[in-house]
Amino acid sequence: MAHQAIEMLKKDHEKVKKLLAELTESSERASKKRTELLEKIEKELKIHTTLEEEIFYPAFRGADGKEHDKMYFEAKEEHRAVEKLVLPDLLKTDPGSECFSGRAKVLKELIEHHADEEEQDMFPAAEKTMKKDELDEVAEKMAARKNEMS
Repeated sequence: MAHQAIEMLKKDHEKVKKLLAELTESSERASKKRTELLEKIEKELKIHTTLEEEIFYPAFRGADGKEHDKMYFEAKEEHRAVEKLVLPDLLKTDPGSECFSGRAKVLKELIEHHADEEEQDMFPAAEKTMKKDELDEVAEKMAARKNEMS
């Protein structure tokens, strides 16, 4: 069983993946539904990214040397690609267009890749190198920050 800090982040991944699946399965005729789903996705991503960048990533990075550094910088760049490029682009795209469908699929693939990498590499590395009380503290801080933002 993974530590609750890791479980919390995995639950976020599942929630966003589910919303993204709904978004990419929607048709061009479902403009209103697409807009609502995208708003939810944007909100969930903002909360999740904040938790990782403010709390989880710095703790993870501090727990080990070069290998953690590499994962940390890659993960931050993937966040940046989503936040600064792909998501803003999608938000400006007409939800009734085929262009929207293509961009939604790119967002979904990018986030799935990012989440899979974290779950396969970063999270197991965190559980191996971080002490239980460090992870407990991370879980508490993330829960508190999430409440503030929700």
